[in-house]
Amino acid sequence: MERRTFNKLAGAAAMAAIAASGDLRAQSSAEVVLEDKELLVAFDKRSGALTRMIRKSTGWVVERRPELGVSFRLLAPLDRQRANFVLGQKQTAARVEKVSPSEVQIVWKDPVGEHGGVVPLMLTATATLVDGVLTFNATLDNNSSLTIETVDYPYFGDFTSPGPETPMYTERLWVGALNAEQIYPHFNNGKGYWGVLYPTQTIESNVSQFCLIRTADQGFYAGMHDTAIRYLLHFTFEQRPGVEDWVSNTVPRRDEISGLPVHLEFRACHFLFAHPGSQTQLAPIVLHPYDGDWHSGLDVYKQWRATWFGAPKTPAWALDVHSWLQLQIDGAEQDYRVSYRDIVKYGEECAENGVSAIQLVGWNRGGQDGGDPSLDTDPALGTWQELFDAIAKIQAMGVRMILFGKPIFADMSTDYYKQELHKYEAVDMWGNQYESNGYSYTTPTQLAAINNRRRAIMDVCSRAYRDIAAREFEKTLALGAAGWLFDEVMQHNGVLYNFSPDHGYPPPGYLFSGDIPLARQFRAAADKVNPEFLFSGEGPGDWLMPYYTLGYYRIGSDTRHALRYIDPQAPLMAAVRGFDARNEINLILAYRYIISYEPFNFKGRVTDFPLTLAYGKRVDALRRRYREYLWDADFRDTLGATVTVDGNHRHTVFVTRSGKRAVVVVNLEQDKAISAKVALPDGLRLAIVTPERPDTEPAAGPVNIPARSAAVVLEL
Repeated sequence: MERRTFNKLAGAAAMAAIAASGDLRAQSSAEVVLEDKELLVAFDKRSGALTRMIRKSTGWVVERRPELGVSFRLLAPLDRQRANFVLGQKQTAARVEKVSPSEVQIVWKDPVGEHGGVVPLMLTATATLVDGVLTFNATLDNNSSLTIETVDYPYFGDFTSPGPETPMYTERLWVGALNAEQIYPHFNNGKGYWGVLYPTQTIESNVSQFCLIRTADQGFYAGMHDTAIRYLLHFTFEQRPGVEDWVSNTVPRRDEISGLPVHLEFRACHFLFAHPGSQTQLAPIVLHPYDGDWHSGLDVYKQWRATWFGAPKTPAWALDVHSWLQLQIDGAEQDYRVSYRDIVKYGEECAENGVSAIQLVGWNRGGQDGGDPSLDTDPALGTWQELFDAIAKIQAMGVRMILFGKPIFADMSTDYYKQELHKYEAVDMWGNQYESNGYSYTTPTQLAAINNRRRAIMDVCSRAYRDIAAREFEKTLALGAAGWLFDEVMQHNGVLYNFSPDHGYPPPGYLFSGDIPLARQFRAAADKVNPEFLFSGEGPGDWLMPYYTLGYYRIGSDTRHALRYIDPQAPLMAAVRGFDARNEINLILAYRYIISYEPFNFKGRVTDFPLTLAYGKRVDALRRRYREYLWDADFRDTLGATVTVDGNHRHTVFVTRSGKRAVVVVNLEQDKAISAKVALPDGLRLAIVTPERPDTEPAAGPVNIPARSAAVVLEL
């Protein structure tokens, strides 16, 4: 059946067409089939390739052409030729067997590489279909003398849009937000530039452990379900043989072009680096269909997250409505802006204005992004005792002090690095050190990146280095701070693995897997001194949120707040930088963030922007007064209400524990009012409150919202 004909059908009509077509529905003698009410999945008995997949409930033929089916791919570099692939479509499976009504087991033995002959190994894979959820597991027994660097499994050779006119996108989580990329009918190349044969896009597990492959009203959740974060995985999309041109990046809308098949490959690439003689269990890959938009896809992730996400240890004050000041007292060019003794004045202003915490940046020797990972005090700012005393005085006022740190990098200009830390830096497989350019501060010389403090990437998989980092961290505890913020906790500046053989374990070490034991070491040290010590971080990966419980972000009007939807009660904080930052604060209201005041790019006093501060106070007062609706409620993003507006706006919905709803409508127009019609299904008595008019007023008809303002519609 032709693609254009089949994919125009939907639902029952599509299933009728499938039932009438023996070549699509009936199990042939060449296939092993798994099937339930939701999915039909078929595997070739000879090769083990996944040849067909149909989402029966909607008629979406995902894997359409059996001749394009693929089973797996391995990368097994040779000394003389690194690009030595083992291609599953050229192998014969040793066994393809339906071992139960819901599970197929496939075994490949001693496959032949493209350049090195037989590779002695065994790849044992299972595909399990239960209640419409397809799970792929695999075990690699590497009996060869080669390191198997990557295994691609599962592998879809013909991942097809539901229809020729139906756009298809991928979605991924990055620093709390959901980012999208179109893969049909346009496909932009994202990897390798001219280094790839075919346009390629990847979603990396160190950024997001899941991806959504979706249309407007349905999709598939694909997840790497590995809570130990053992290794890197790429969800990889490859458009073959290419696009029509690189101006439009349009995918050819026919089955062939220039005699070559047009098809989208989707595979999970596991970066195992499996040593000779080893056995490696691959992380499970879960494929879960869903109906609806991206919210429904995130609901699938939330279900899995609930199975492993423990209740984080967070002090009560950090879970309440409150605000912070971020204050840098020294940058990497030693401008020594504020002495330790003078920090007390900032604390007094915060106490007077109801600001509950100060994140102190650049307090350590070398200033911000200088001297890392050292957390020694800087004599040019004052003595250790002066900082200790300042922290104690400020905290006695009810303002918590949060000390900034960055333990995963080393300033390469320091003696500490040159004499000691270089032993523990991550190196590539050729033995070369990784480094990053660092950041630029204050002076024209550094703003031109001429004298930046370049940074080595430290190997947190090394227990010896983790012990060094822990000793540095303990210096924040000794100063009596109420918490710390781990800057750049979400990354290692693009470095993924350490290949040094001298760090106390068999290489390579996946740096993101070392983040968890490092966090546990820090937490254990804090618990001995102050069990209420707050762990916060800049945009931590979701797997780190049980440790770095308060996340810091910078948000915009186009941000899709995925993490807030995933975890409605997580203490998330967002920067406010403008001098009349009503829109920034209104978005914080709509998406339930803590305010981080940052005048002059976090180099000023909280009183430096009185308009912003005054409005922030009003918003926080509103959230305290209507805490049931705006703080303790379940965040539903846009679900559960219909809002019709005649201008640029954002709206969000909260559902209280008693089931009542609140709708926040933000007018993002700079100079004109908007009229918003808010419809709540079965909503009875409705009232309106605003930061300027916090007393409830009856909601009758459309809500008029001035420029750069917000209104909240409450269900009473």
